[in-house]
Amino acid sequence: MTANAIYFGNAEWAQEYLDFCHRDTHFRARWLAAGGDWTDKVVIDLGCGPGNVFATLGGKPRLLIGVDVAAGSLELAASLGYTAVLADAAHTPFRSGVADIVAINASLHHCDDMGAVLREGARLVKPDGILITDHDPQLTAWDYKGLARLMWDARLWVYRATRHGFHKTGSQQSWGLKTEVHHRPGDGVTNEFFRKTLEPLGFEVSVHPHNHQVGAEALSGSVGPAQWKYRMGNVLSGRDPAAPASALSLMCIARRVVHEEPMATA
Repeated sequence: MTANAIYFGNAEWAQEYLDFCHRDTHFRARWLAAGGDWTDKVVIDLGCGPGNVFATLGGKPRLLIGVDVAAGSLELAASLGYTAVLADAAHTPFRSGVADIVAINASLHHCDDMGAVLREGARLVKPDGILITDHDPQLTAWDYKGLARLMWDARLWVYRATRHGFHKTGSQQSWGLKTEVHHRPGDGVTNEFFRKTLEPLGFEVSVHPHNHQVGAEALSGSVGPAQWKYRMGNVLSGRDPAAPASALSLMCIARRVVHEEPMATA
């Protein structure tokens, strides 16, 4: 939590994250297919960061709440239209069943207890409402072995030397890595994790593996193309890089089931 508050609270790093992450047409198409237009909806975005999801999707929500532990990111989110709430995503101050949509994008793997955050998101969903998670690493795809693991570890030196992406300084790289609690070889989310957590809470769950560069087709079973470095990592780990289990992320779409009251008998 401290690492997330520091990294995503840094104004420069938060702005960079807002500008370059989760802002492409594939992301937008996939999320619109999953949850529809946010116009007139009550939306709670857990781990909202600087507001990437709404910045990409747009719309006119009836109420848009962003929860995060990083005050600097929340300032950017507020400027986009979020009602910003500084809180732990596993312990929010809201009543149960208030949201049409709960969004958790690229956030679960930044949290110590992914299950606690997922259950908290589920608690906030209205009957017939939707919980959507995305961009959390699929455990089976990131479980690199042998040479692939050595290359994974060596990438940090390469990224740092080339000032690649979010590795421009030692401080940025160090704090960024400390936020990635569950984004490392041998860790991540699974289909079973989502189903075992959400189905007992009254949700219908569908889970869609994808490689980011795929839009609405992800919901029909297309995993999309993977970058060469991820294909190589899976090949060197003895896996088929085109298999769903080798896809980088899982999108989970869970709808709270409405139970009809039994009709009274005469």
